[in-house]
Amino acid sequence: MRVGVVADPALQCSELTNRATVGVELLFASRFLLRPFRFFPSKVFAVLIPRNHLTAFSRRQWLTTAACAGVASLTAGPLAMGQANAQVPDGGASNDSGLGGGTGSDPGDTSGASSTAKERLIYQSPQTQNWKIGLILNTPVTCTNVLATFIVPMDWPEQTVTVTGRTIDNAVSGWKTRDLPGGARQVVLQMARVPGGSTVEMTFEFAIARSRILPPDLTDDLVIPSRPPRDLRVFMGNSPNIDTSHGKIRMVARDLKKEPADNDWQRVEQIYDYVRDNVEYIEGPIRNASDALKDGKGDCEDMTSLFVALCRNNGIPARMVWIPDHCYPEFYLETPDGEGIWFPCQAAGTRQFGRMDEYRPVLQKGDRFKVPESSSPLRYVSEYFRCDRKGKSDPRPKFVRDMIDV
Repeated sequence: MRVGVVADPALQCSELTNRATVGVELLFASRFLLRPFRFFPSKVFAVLIPRNHLTAFSRRQWLTTAACAGVASLTAGPLAMGQANAQVPDGGASNDSGLGGGTGSDPGDTSGASSTAKERLIYQSPQTQNWKIGLILNTPVTCTNVLATFIVPMDWPEQTVTVTGRTIDNAVSGWKTRDLPGGARQVVLQMARVPGGSTVEMTFEFAIARSRILPPDLTDDLVIPSRPPRDLRVFMGNSPNIDTSHGKIRMVARDLKKEPADNDWQRVEQIYDYVRDNVEYIEGPIRNASDALKDGKGDCEDMTSLFVALCRNNGIPARMVWIPDHCYPEFYLETPDGEGIWFPCQAAGTRQFGRMDEYRPVLQKGDRFKVPESSSPLRYVSEYFRCDRKGKSDPRPKFVRDMIDV
């Protein structure tokens, strides 16, 4: 019997009542329990973990992950495992290469923080938080061919990540990091066999120093790129739930483009103000950006999606930034010398345009990720677990993302 888990801790923007998904019977648990939902065919089923020590898991994110990624990744088990075997080295002696190092590769700025960006943006008052991230597997039955992935933080201009500790039990056959184009890093781990009655842990401890981002003093000369670099294409066009090509979004984007503006910075700010003025913050189920525009209601994720979609329609690369319990957008402009800079803004909550007063760690940046475990692009890269089990009981994987005291 093959068992899988798809977990998504992205946001706590809404708390929903249970709802049905095609081909899925979903039974939510109490805060500390697991309940399965079953896919078809009957021999394939998954377990969602509707809580997170880091952030209470958003129920709507679970539904989206299950509907968009879970079925495909679970039914494609043998292929996904074969790909993992090719990527994960044998033996458990992998070092921490790629963990806490390597700068988040901002397209258009291969160093992650160019001298131009450092001159324009001010990174101030860093604060350090300590986090424990990874997987603890408690299984009453023997599991074989275990494959699991989880997100780990990476360096960004506003964030520095240092590995301060790790626990990797001998049952872990091998592991490596996998960087995803756009802005996410995963640990991919493999366990050949885990005997019943075992508890296996693979966790890392990180010191994450994050700074406030203050807005630039000079903005008049910043321009929308006339020809965005090739690696920025992932931040243009449609993404899951960001239906940039929707007719109503295109119409609003055209109207905004006709509005007088002194410079391109002001033109982006007009989009920002339009979203905040025309979408009332209300928690609810995940929807497309066009739905938030049509209804005039949405939460932080909906408002961020709409801002991103309107920007992309007007030739402005934009992306989602995911942090615990929240998300916000970034937009991309260039200096007269053609140096690209990503600027943050707060779509929901306190008005922050071109700045970010935030100390929660960046988990990932982007909204269209491709991973071998899913046949469809992902809006958010979820935790993933799959194994073959020998017995009737379910293994109990727990993905850990906790802020800790040191």
